Amino acid sequence: MSNITTVKGFKDILPDETAKWRSIEEKARNIFADFGIREIRTPVLEKTDLFRRGIGDSTDIVEKEMYTFVDQGEESLTLRPEATASVIRSYIEHALYAADPLAKLFTIGPMFRRERPQKGRYRQFHQIDVEYLGYDDPRADAEVIMLLIQLLKNLGLADVKLEMNTLGCALCRPAFRESILSFLEGKKEDLCEDCRRRLNTNPLRVFDCKNTGCRRIITDAPRLLDVACGSCRKHFDVVTSSLTDFGIPFFVNTGMVRGLDYYTRTTFEITTEFLGAQNAVVGGGRYDGLVKDLGGPDIPGIGFAIGMERLLSLLPMKSEDFAIHPYIFIAALGDYAQKQAFSLCHRLRLRGIPAEMAYGGKSLKSQMKRANKLNCRYTLIFGDRELAAGTVELRDMRDSSQVSLSYQTIEETIATKFGEEQTHLG
Repeated sequence: MSNITTVKGFKDILPDETAKWRSIEEKARNIFADFGIREIRTPVLEKTDLFRRGIGDSTDIVEKEMYTFVDQGEESLTLRPEATASVIRSYIEHALYAADPLAKLFTIGPMFRRERPQKGRYRQFHQIDVEYLGYDDPRADAEVIMLLIQLLKNLGLADVKLEMNTLGCALCRPAFRESILSFLEGKKEDLCEDCRRRLNTNPLRVFDCKNTGCRRIITDAPRLLDVACGSCRKHFDVVTSSLTDFGIPFFVNTGMVRGLDYYTRTTFEITTEFLGAQNAVVGGGRYDGLVKDLGGPDIPGIGFAIGMERLLSLLPMKSEDFAIHPYIFIAALGDYAQKQAFSLCHRLRLRGIPAEMAYGGKSLKSQMKRANKLNCRYTLIFGDRELAAGTVELRDMRDSSQVSLSYQTIEETIATKFGEEQTHLG
C-alpha cells in the first residue's frame, strides 16, 4: 500500500522552518503595535456569495480559482481565497464601526486558491493582511505604504521596487471604461478568450492580463492617470509627495490595475525580479466602496496583503539561525541518577531554562553525542556514585572544560548562569 502524501499545491511547514515563520510574524506584530493596528481572526470558510460580491465575478479568483462546494445543508461555501472580504464581513456583521468609525486591523493565516503551483506560490498559502477602515485622507494611504516598507526593511528584504497607480473613482472611472472599450473596438479578435469575455463586465482587466498578445495590444491604450478627475489627481499627488518627503522611491506604473474588482484610487505593488513573471511580493490599494457593497455603511478603506511563502523565498534567512537549542543537557547514569535527572530537568524548565535529558539508561558516550547534536550550551554529568558523594560535573560544550559542583546547589548554580548569560545577550 502506497503512502498518503499531501494534496498537490499544499505544503507541510516542518519544524526546521516554523521558527522562521514565527520570527516574521513576531516582527510584523511588533510593527503593527507601533502603528496601533489590532488583530482580527476570521474563519477560513465563508459563504461563497461574500467573495462573488466582494472580489467580483469577472476576476480570475472567482471564475477559476476558488475552492467552492455545497455542504449537507445545500449552502455554497468557499475556502477564503483572500482576507479583505472576510475582514470586511466581520467588521460589518459585528458593527465595529459603531464603537469607532476608524479601525486598523490585521490578520495572519492561510488562504486557498486552485491555481498552477510555482515558485513561492501554493494552493494553500499564507498572508499577512492589513486593513485601514474609515480613513479617506491620502496620508493614510502613505502611512500604509510606509508601514509596509518598514516591515520589509526590518525583515531584511532588499532589491524591491514600489509600483503605484490610481484607478480613479466612481466619477472618472466610467468615462475611462468607455475610452478603453472604444480603444479595443476592432481589436477584440486579437484578445485572449478571457479578455473578450470580460469586455462587457470589466474591460480594465485587460491591463492585468498576462497574455503576451493582450499586453502588446494594451501598450498604446489610454491611461486613467491621464484622465482622472481633479479629486483623484489631488489624492494621488498627496500620497506620492508624502512618500517623497520620507525618501521612499516609487515608480508610477499606469498599466497596473491589480486583480480584484474592488480597488479604487491608490493601488500599489512591491515587486522583485527574483520571482519571474509572477513577481509581486505584496499588493494592495484603496477600496472605498467595498464596505457599502457588502451591506455596510459607506466607509472607505485601504489595505495590503503579503504572501508569506513568497516572502520567505526571498529573505536572507537560514533555518539554523532560528534553531532552538537546550541550554543544558543532563547526562545521568544509573536508576537513581535518572530519577534525580528527571526531577531536575523538569524543575529547570519550570524556571524558564531550556533543558533536555536522555531516557532509557543509555551510555555516557551515547548521551554526549545527543548533547552535541542538540548543540547544548552545557552538559551536566552524574551517576549514582557521584550523587552519593554529593557532586556532579558541569561541562562547557564550547571548550570542553569541566568543573565539579555540589549537587545540592546545582539548580541555583545553573539558574544563575542562565540569568547572567541572558542579561549579557540582552
